Amino acid sequence: MRTIGYAAQDAHSALAPYSFDRRDLRADDVAIDILYCGVCHSDLHQTRGDWDWAPTLYPCVPGHEIVGKVSAVGSAVTGHKVGDLVAVGCLVDSCGECDQCQAHEETLCRQGVTVTYNGRDRRDGQVTYGGYSKHIVVRESFVLKVPASLDMARAAPLLCAGITCYTPLRALNVGPGTRVAVIGLGGLGHMGVKLAHGMGAHVTVISRSAGKAAEAHALGADAVLLSTDAEAMAAAANGFDAIIDTIPVKHDLKPYLPLLDLNATLVMVGQIGAMEGFDSAPLVFGRRKVTGTPVGGIAQTQEMLDFCAEKGILPECETIAIQDINEAFHRMERSDVRYRFVIDMATLEASSVP
Repeated sequence: MRTIGYAAQDAHSALAPYSFDRRDLRADDVAIDILYCGVCHSDLHQTRGDWDWAPTLYPCVPGHEIVGKVSAVGSAVTGHKVGDLVAVGCLVDSCGECDQCQAHEETLCRQGVTVTYNGRDRRDGQVTYGGYSKHIVVRESFVLKVPASLDMARAAPLLCAGITCYTPLRALNVGPGTRVAVIGLGGLGHMGVKLAHGMGAHVTVISRSAGKAAEAHALGADAVLLSTDAEAMAAAANGFDAIIDTIPVKHDLKPYLPLLDLNATLVMVGQIGAMEGFDSAPLVFGRRKVTGTPVGGIAQTQEMLDFCAEKGILPECETIAIQDINEAFHRMERSDVRYRFVIDMATLEASSVP
């Protein structure tokens, strides 16, 4: 299938129109016309080759927050039909046989998960291309159903930002009475606030800026803690059962560890890679934990979509044309977005591609 998208040709080039082929339908494949694709901070990192642990395969077509409509199905597909509203997240395949896959933790596949873009297809070895494009072909078992009540124009970021925060909240059994803090109020953080609030937790936003207070409360936060206020931070010691750390760059954990109560956990979901060293004393003497998590598996991602539909939870989005993607990347670097960009793929026309 010939399709069109936007790709980075190298680490220094802007994203530009790109024409390429999607594979022919296999028996267990679903072909999707992409309607909207969210813009994740990881798209920026990947296209610019920022991650030594995940070298970029150029040309790189980013995008792993995809919603669209089924246009065709393979002969063995039973769970989807033409016209269905569907979604694709961060992964498109796994071995399906290891203990983690059998436990519906495909993200942790022992043989390595196949990511939606900048990966390699398990069967033919071709580079995977993502959702900054008009069409995609995905194995049926990695295609999710979009509940009818979710706004398609805003649902796309749930496939990464949403599930990234939902997974640790569920792992920590967050519910009514749980004291949850969310560090940062960006694309991930605002979803952490909405989801924790939807689960019935008491939610505090930890921010450097007092100007975020009104926004935080509007999103469902019960309180705001200024990390720049030493007195307030000291008073909040031992005050949280769970902290979701969404800061996307290297930072010092030392100010946040004393905020954890006994046996409580700080979960890293933002920065991937090197971190500043930290003092182990708050962990040892407070029996506190620091952990991290990738996105959840396919079953949990579907659970998250259904939960968001039930609770009316959607990200706050700014819709853009694909032609504005490079400016959107620059704005993300300046934290000039409230809170996620979503590309309207109807703006991508074949006539724009050489």
